[in-house]
Amino acid sequence: MHNQTKLIHSGYVPGNKDPRQVPIVQSTTYTFDSSEDIAAVFDEPTHALIYSRFANPTVMAVETKIAELEGGAAAMATSSGQAATALSIMNVCSAGDSFVASSEIYGGTLNLFHTTLKRFGIEVIYVDQDASEEEIAAAFKPNTKALFGETIGNPAMSVLDIEKFARIAHGQGVPLIVDSTFATPMLCRPIEHGADVVIHSTSKYMDGHALQVGGMIVDAGTFDYTNGKFPGFTEPDESYHGVVYTKDYAVAPFIIKARMQLQRDFGAYPSAHSAFMLNHSLESLDVRMQRHCENAQRVAEYLEGRKDVLVDVRYPGLDSSPYRELAKKYLSGNSGVLCIDIKGGREAGVKFMDALELVTRQVHVADARSCVLHPASTTHRQVPDEQLPSVGITPGLVRISVGLENVDDIIADIEQALEKSQA
Repeated sequence: MHNQTKLIHSGYVPGNKDPRQVPIVQSTTYTFDSSEDIAAVFDEPTHALIYSRFANPTVMAVETKIAELEGGAAAMATSSGQAATALSIMNVCSAGDSFVASSEIYGGTLNLFHTTLKRFGIEVIYVDQDASEEEIAAAFKPNTKALFGETIGNPAMSVLDIEKFARIAHGQGVPLIVDSTFATPMLCRPIEHGADVVIHSTSKYMDGHALQVGGMIVDAGTFDYTNGKFPGFTEPDESYHGVVYTKDYAVAPFIIKARMQLQRDFGAYPSAHSAFMLNHSLESLDVRMQRHCENAQRVAEYLEGRKDVLVDVRYPGLDSSPYRELAKKYLSGNSGVLCIDIKGGREAGVKFMDALELVTRQVHVADARSCVLHPASTTHRQVPDEQLPSVGITPGLVRISVGLENVDDIIADIEQALEKSQA
């Protein structure tokens, strides 16, 4: 099936007289006929459900759907995109290990990597994703266990050269982990270009309505963890009766290990109702992404003509974007998010944001409603102007998430706010 059909039909196939919609299995526990049955499940946990801290039928239906959309072997849902990112790294890295990451990634991910994982003894090594393969490879250490990047950077609006990153990662004997939140599988399938693990914040376009947070990890099932770098995959797991993940679960060892170890112990699993809502939203993802991309392209083209009030417009769909060729190679659309740099810096950025009438001010992105955020006055308000460029932000930078409204209405609101920003 094509992805447009998988959005509607994958994950759950009703039998005779079964419910047409995915049922909400609102239960934490499951019953067994005997103590022997329970013991057998703990010996082989994938044979039956144990507890909804790490497996639930409603959630599993959505996991299967997104795995099929990405072309992966298996997937695991999490309670947030941050949880998906953290568990993906912790699945291959332990205290004393390192991993390499693009510096042009989401600010929340930067903080997770640089501050929180550091406290667990895991080091992040940042690289310029546009550097040469030789320069990036030189950043690797003997203890480096993964390479990480974003398909479309937030808020850099950069496009990752996935095949280049895959060559580097595999040349170093480590998996490539790609956050593809802004692209979704409707615009890009990183596994087809060499990615080994794909993660999503489902809170964004997949949900599409700002109803709930959530995350997803997809295992391509293709990376060889038996190369000597990953003893956690090749040596017996004493917490599960000596299971060897690469031997006993050869199809998708990354997801099985993440579920049986990390999800079991951290419990960052979504509720059945959250999965039901996500599945409902996924059914319209294709048509929504088309509209987001069309609207954002129109808005970006309008803004590119406003050099009288703007310093820069960042959107990979513009011919002027340094990422235009990579966007053509990897993306079938450029998402609905763009960034502008308003003349006048921090003060003008605040004026612009406050003058908007239709477009809402919110700390969110990739919603059905158009929304904006001025980082210098909100998320990065404590950072002095002279230090903002070091984190990929300028005083006048505004991130615009273009929604599903009539694009002429969106442009009209942006136009009047731009005029007021210069007053």
